[in-house]
Amino acid sequence: MSSETLVRTPHIETKLPAVGTTIFTVMSGLAAEKGAVNLGQGFPDFNCDPKLVEAVTDAMTQGLNQYPPMTGVPVLREAVVAKIASMYGHRYDAATEITITAGATQAIITAILAVVRPGDEVIVLEPCYDSYVPNIELAGGTVVRVPLTPGTFRPDFARIAAAITPKTRAILVNSPHNPSATVWSREEMLQLQDLLAPTEILLISDEVYEHMVFDGQQHQSAARFPGLAARAFIVSSFGKTYHVTGWKVGYVAAPAPLSAEFRKVHQFNVFTVNTPVQYGLASYMADAQPYLELPAFYQRKRDLFREGLAARTKFKVLGTQGSYFQCVDISGVSDLPEEDFCKWLTTEIGVAAIPLSAFYGNGFDQRVVRFCFAKKDETLQLALDRLARL
Repeated sequence: MSSETLVRTPHIETKLPAVGTTIFTVMSGLAAEKGAVNLGQGFPDFNCDPKLVEAVTDAMTQGLNQYPPMTGVPVLREAVVAKIASMYGHRYDAATEITITAGATQAIITAILAVVRPGDEVIVLEPCYDSYVPNIELAGGTVVRVPLTPGTFRPDFARIAAAITPKTRAILVNSPHNPSATVWSREEMLQLQDLLAPTEILLISDEVYEHMVFDGQQHQSAARFPGLAARAFIVSSFGKTYHVTGWKVGYVAAPAPLSAEFRKVHQFNVFTVNTPVQYGLASYMADAQPYLELPAFYQRKRDLFREGLAARTKFKVLGTQGSYFQCVDISGVSDLPEEDFCKWLTTEIGVAAIPLSAFYGNGFDQRVVRFCFAKKDETLQLALDRLARL
């Protein structure tokens, strides 16, 4: 037998057979190839506040470059506690109830791995962020998909209640919502609290866009509602808040018993998060103005983009209550399915968008696509100039 016949990669059976190349990768690759304005992926194309970079640099210069505590540096956890208490009226314990994470995506999978066992059911509300379903499957859980109301994307509590069984372990809620840009109301959060009250169901509340809520509304964090806070992993993102998505730093707030289980997984899938960025963020958070001013900052960009779309294109511009996404109905522009339209738009018009069908397990196509307006004004104007050709 020759040595060549012994060189073989063993066959493995994939744990995620339904997962391929994501639409985000496809559209970003196509945008780069065609020189298109990329309004597909959700990240800013502008720089963060130089003071934040200086704060991180100072931490590095001071020698704060070795492992921090597994749960995060105390000064940052205390800053998170103060922020949540000030904004939502709920005071967590920094030592036992706040964990700094390597971004929100790691936070979500860690929460799921901590509490979901094989055979457990987890409710997701579609359209939903693309990591939720694979995370549940990796934990051995069963995904139970409940659609938000088509057209309005409001929660349908009758359908959510009908989806609950004795096997339901958790429900994932995202507000402000990606991709639809809707924001749950106080009344809806109270309905969720009442629905879950007699159950042992846990809540994973994805609140990464918490500081991007418009038109004078308030973000209704699960932390505002005692019955929800008592059963919730609340996830947020410094990357989204401070325009540093590539830093991959977030946090989870949860009651001590839930945090203890969360940390058992966290310490083995990440252990901890880079030290100087944590100290830099803690120093920067001493001033609340950057996140308090964020709604006005993004509302101005939203309005600039929305007004341009309404005045210069045939898109039907849908409501945007929060996040940094704008959805449009393409029915008046094209007969193509959403995904085909996005590829055509990128190739022929030079602007990349994301089809909402990518956020549904069954590819539900309702003739809606999503743009990201977390871009420089000149980027948005260039996109509008090109979209006006439609």
